[in-house]
This record gives sequence, C-alpha cells and structure tokens, in this order.
Amino acid sequence: MRGIPLTYWLFWAAMCLPLDAYAASYSDAGYLPDCAGSVEIAHAHVARVEQNGALILPDGRAVLLEGIRLPQQGDGPRFLADQALAALRDMALAGPVTFTATAPKEDRYDRIRVQGFGRQWFQVALLEQGLARVAIAPDRNECAPDLYEAEARARARHAGIWALAAYQTRKPEAMKGTSGTFQVVDGWVTNVSGGGGRVFIDFGSNGQRSFSAIIAPEDRRAFRDFDLDGLTAHHIRIRGTVQDYRGRPEIALSNPSQIEVLN
Repeated sequence: MRGIPLTYWLFWAAMCLPLDAYAASYSDAGYLPDCAGSVEIAHAHVARVEQNGALILPDGRAVLLEGIRLPQQGDGPRFLADQALAALRDMALAGPVTFTATAPKEDRYDRIRVQGFGRQWFQVALLEQGLARVAIAPDRNECAPDLYEAEARARARHAGIWALAAYQTRKPEAMKGTSGTFQVVDGWVTNVSGGGGRVFIDFGSNGQRSFSAIIAPEDRRAFRDFDLDGLTAHHIRIRGTVQDYRGRPEIALSNPSQIEVLN
C-alpha cells in the first residue's frame, strides 16, 4: 500500500517468522543457563499477562521479566507495545513455565524478578525479535552478556524496533530533547573526571562536551573493580533513562553492566 514507510513493512515481515526462529529450545525448561540463578517456581502456569508485562500466576503472585524493557506506550508507534505483549502472551500461555531468580528476588511492588523459560528463554526470544531492549537494573546483572548478544543480533538484522528511527542507538550529540526517555547511547569517551563525589564520563566532539554519563557517590562502590579512567578514548555504549541537568542531557549509571566497551 502506498504511503506506508518501508521500515514498517520490514517490521511486519520480521514478525511473521515463528518464535522458534529466534530462540533456542528450552523444552520443559530442560536447560537452564548457569547465569539465571536457581529455580524459584517450577512448572508454573501463567493465568494472564498484564499491560505492563507482568505475568500473573493463578495464586495471584506476579512475576516480572528481569533485564529487559518492553516497548512502552509513548516510546514509538503503539503497535510495537501491542506486538511485544502479544508475543509474550503466546510464550507465557503456551504451557508450563519455569522461573529462576537471584537475590534480591522481589521489587518494591512484591513482584518476583525472574528469568522465564518455557519452549524459549523468554527474554532472549523477545530480544532476538526486536521486541525488547536490554535494561540492566542497579542491583542485578545476571545473564547480561547473553541478553546483550541477543539484542545485538536483532539490531544487526534491523528486526522489530531496530527498524524504526525512534529506537535506534543515539549519538551523544543527538541527545537533546530526550529527557525522561530510555535511550541507548553509542559514542567515544573524551574524558573521565570526578567532582563532589561523582564520576563524569564525558562524550563530545571538537573539544565540546555534548553529553555525560554520571555515577553518583552512593553508586561508586559498584564500580570499584571497573577501570573507569581506562574508558577515555574508547568507544562505548551505555543505556538508561535520560535526565536533564542545567540544560544538558545525562544518564545515571549505577551498574557496570550498563556499559558495553566496543573498542
């Protein structure tokens, strides 16, 4: 049909492929990766999937997939959020599911934070379809390398959200106007400095600082074994929710797994 952007056709073409084309088989959760933690709930049946992606069990308990962020209403075209939920429902309601967890197991809303396994590893299946992005929590990083690899495969194929401009990785100089949104930023570090107990990882070009990643004093301990100074002149990718500080965008880092060193 005329008037529909090519990227939308590419997105829908990718969605026509079966889930098994994107993820390994985890029949009856017979294989669980070591990084996923111990089994928290075995052979569970999911009663429903809520709009926020929470999986509700028959006894009322809620579980939440850890390490990924589904498309949100307002992030981009609405059909993306609907498509991600539909894919999650297809997996979660298809049969028994095994959930694994590591400490701390619950969020502030008493939802159990899990990796989910049925015929597929839920997180990896959604990432490989381009129906989620990796989102590492401050206090958790289990399976981060596996999740990043799955996302990278989708990004390389321009699958799902990666076919649309709204979800592309951003350059540091293109961060203006993104405050309050979740972004993946890709650029070269120009300087790493400290002040007031905080660490500043600066990006820019032509001697101008255009964007910074910030590590607050209370989060410094998490980076004690990470060579932050060694990031200078390296190409890295970071992610998180953008905040505005005196008219300049920043992302706060609280977990070393939010940083991917590319070069």
